Amino acid sequence: MEGAAIPVGLRWPTQPSRDAPGQLALFDAPERVVGRGEYRELQFVHVEARRIINRLPAPTPPAFRFTVNAYRGCSHACTYCFARPTHEYLGLDPARDFDRVIVVKVNAVDALRAELAPKRWAGASVAMGTNTDPYQPAEGKYRLTQGLVRVLTEARNPFSILTKSTLVLRDLELLIEATRRTSVECAMSVGTLDDEVWRLTEPGTPRPVQRLEAVARLNEAGVACNVLVAPVLPGLSDSPAQLEAVARAALDAGAPSVSSVLLHLRPGVREHYLGSLAEHRPDLVAHHERLYAHGAYAAGAERSRVTRLVADLVARHRTPTGAGISRRPGRFGPVT
Repeated sequence: MEGAAIPVGLRWPTQPSRDAPGQLALFDAPERVVGRGEYRELQFVHVEARRIINRLPAPTPPAFRFTVNAYRGCSHACTYCFARPTHEYLGLDPARDFDRVIVVKVNAVDALRAELAPKRWAGASVAMGTNTDPYQPAEGKYRLTQGLVRVLTEARNPFSILTKSTLVLRDLELLIEATRRTSVECAMSVGTLDDEVWRLTEPGTPRPVQRLEAVARLNEAGVACNVLVAPVLPGLSDSPAQLEAVARAALDAGAPSVSSVLLHLRPGVREHYLGSLAEHRPDLVAHHERLYAHGAYAAGAERSRVTRLVADLVARHRTPTGAGISRRPGRFGPVT
């Protein structure tokens, strides 16, 4: 396959380059590896991260103040992914390379173990999946997230995981053990049950119905797994009937909490997403340009409408005892 060259002057080298003498390097010694077999469409860039725990400034909520991301880039290939501009920061193409050039922080597990040392760390909750998916396909090859979960469990350090992947079930026994030692919270992103919308906007992810089966299995095993209806896509997945289908299915899967987020179009993402719409749903382009005329967030009235609608649907369908007992596998939507 054609490969993107590793840039030599944009935050990659250990030492500042002649082109960027004052620029601090993020990673040491990048090494490009071409994927084979089931990974043959991908390239992996092995790097040594200087630090693995990232601290976000206030007013970031405490639950997301400290984050760990073992990967940059994601082959889930979601057209709306807000993390795409991070590839441009590395000198890679956020549209073409983000989906297939995956930066792998190969020292992530050892770095986390060192950074959790009692003299250096106060035990704050660590969030995984805030940038790119910790259980994306690359995790099947590198098992870094598995190692991170094991280290956090050994340290009895609270953590959370946000994912779109059923690969999280590979680590079910490990997550069960983690819940016995510390506070663990999982969330599965399921924005729609519409297969056409899924194929158009999230082509590399497991089907939504499979994700809901994973939610059910996690909750049945005692690992709390919420559902984030996100992103809700204007004109594609925001109708009352579509949102009701997701809300009901999430509650049927035993999700303790169901919340929603409307599409966010920051610079760099906006161009990619609207380009995809122009190709596949040109009828929606003008609507988006009006809705996002003033920036990355949709008009406040539209955000409030979606938030209220989902909250009302959850309240309407929640059982008197809570989210309810999940249905049997295979009951969260039509399998086509």
